[in-house]
Amino acid sequence: MKTFVQSAKNISKSWVLLDADGVVLGKVASFAAAILKGKHKPTYSSNLDDGDCVVIINAEKIRLSGDKLNSKFHYWHTNHMGGIKKLSYGELLEKKPSFVLERAIKGMLPKNRLGRVQFGNLYVFSGSNHKHQAQSPKKIDIK
Repeated sequence: MKTFVQSAKNISKSWVLLDADGVVLGKVASFAAAILKGKHKPTYSSNLDDGDCVVIINAEKIRLSGDKLNSKFHYWHTNHMGGIKKLSYGELLEKKPSFVLERAIKGMLPKNRLGRVQFGNLYVFSGSNHKHQAQSPKKIDIK
């Protein structure tokens, strides 16, 4: 009996389209992170970029459960004295809807070189139009 070991030469990437309209943020993020890692494939290998490219549309119509629109905050620092800033997720969804989804997915990927490469295969669009029709992505229903 022989054990199959995946190599970089055997990897084939496909394109996946996810519609985030009315779906909870965590559900979309965990589903997209699993596809970016390649965990849906029988040839999954944790040390290779075996995942597919993911296109997410309608990021501005994403849902947050509970009162997270008002009670959950995004913090950052401006590198000046007393320069801590914060925005609620409700305000953040109005200003940069794709950032919320990208930040949630990035937190679910590995924190190393491979995670940064896998994150590069993610494309988030706030509207229903996207510029990857030429790749003919396969639409997957999350609901």
